[in-house]
Amino acid sequence: MSIPLTPTVVTLVVVVFLLAGAINGLAGFGFALVGTMALAVSIDPAVAVVFVVVPILAVNLSLVGELSGSDLRTCGRRFAPLLAAALVGTVLGMAVIDRLPAAPLRVGLGLVTLAFVLSLQSAVPIPGLDRAKEGCFAETTPAMLGIGVVSGLLFGGTNVGVQLVAYLRSCDLSHGLFVGVVAMVFVGLNAVRVAAAGVLGLYPDPATVGLSVAAAVPAVVGVAVGRRLRDVISERARNGGVMALLTVIGLRLVAGGLGLF
Repeated sequence: MSIPLTPTVVTLVVVVFLLAGAINGLAGFGFALVGTMALAVSIDPAVAVVFVVVPILAVNLSLVGELSGSDLRTCGRRFAPLLAAALVGTVLGMAVIDRLPAAPLRVGLGLVTLAFVLSLQSAVPIPGLDRAKEGCFAETTPAMLGIGVVSGLLFGGTNVGVQLVAYLRSCDLSHGLFVGVVAMVFVGLNAVRVAAAGVLGLYPDPATVGLSVAAAVPAVVGVAVGRRLRDVISERARNGGVMALLTVIGLRLVAGGLGLF
């Protein structure tokens, strides 16, 4: 199912990616989640997941610059098992995405979004996260491999990198370093995903590919705006805004998947 290139759709894409980019620039995460879920409300969820891959890559390329050369090398070695396992899981997740029916996938995306919101409010624990926080368990190779494969499967099929973000948040990184490390991980994953989407024939037509590439522009602009606002808006306010938006999107996805809208 291709995306119709109507003025309404193009306007929707620009607004969604500007907003998602600004959120990512502010909080250091959220672009893939907001962008994918907002589009999945209006278009086929499987197409929405693939459509956002190129903009995710562009956004994280713009953020990875927050890591210095030495930080990039150090963090690359430190989190290499996590990235390698996530790459394997991501490709597997992409291989099954076009086999999933739209309505259940929409409900699943909504539930994952709401679970992510609740987990950040400490209402719903993320599997393995509590253990990861104990004794720096997150830094062990077995833990990174396990989290990487599971997170990669989820990310490859839905664009939701919940476990990866939560895992990295548990590693006692400064906010700036956290933003850069998250970007580094998702740059690696999405570079592979762009190639995998083409090989697996997941893009419905060339027009969708073109619009996806063009959507990277408002996404990067949004990130630049969010980065400028990062020192102006408090952490509590930006996290509250992100959570409120994700809650609305998650509820709308579940309702749409159940045929209530």
